[in-house]
Amino acid sequence: MNVVPIGQSDTLPVIFSRGLIGVYHDWCESFNTYPRTYDVLHMSDLLGSLTKRCDILEVAAEIDRILRPGRWLVLKDTMDMIKKMRPVLRSLHYETVIVKRQFLVGKKTFWRPRR
Repeated sequence: MNVVPIGQSDTLPVIFSRGLIGVYHDWCESFNTYPRTYDVLHMSDLLGSLTKRCDILEVAAEIDRILRPGRWLVLKDTMDMIKKMRPVLRSLHYETVIVKRQFLVGKKTFWRPRR
């Protein structure tokens, strides 16, 4: 599934011309994925424009809801945005690594509260 953010370059016609499916979506709103969750979520230069309209915690919560445990997030953005998102993902028990100072790669872990 290809999701084109509202307010950014319209690449949906290119996606359709390649025979793929996609939708427009405002990432400051909940994304209806029922009954599916996803294995990989890739975001490219998205956080900067989103944080002007909504809180980074809302975006992180949506990412966490969409991804299956053990699956991956690849975030390409500025180091400022990566530095803001990394501690949020770590608080949600993601294993994270920064690659080439432009990618934040996170793996969602399966965790349970201690009893």
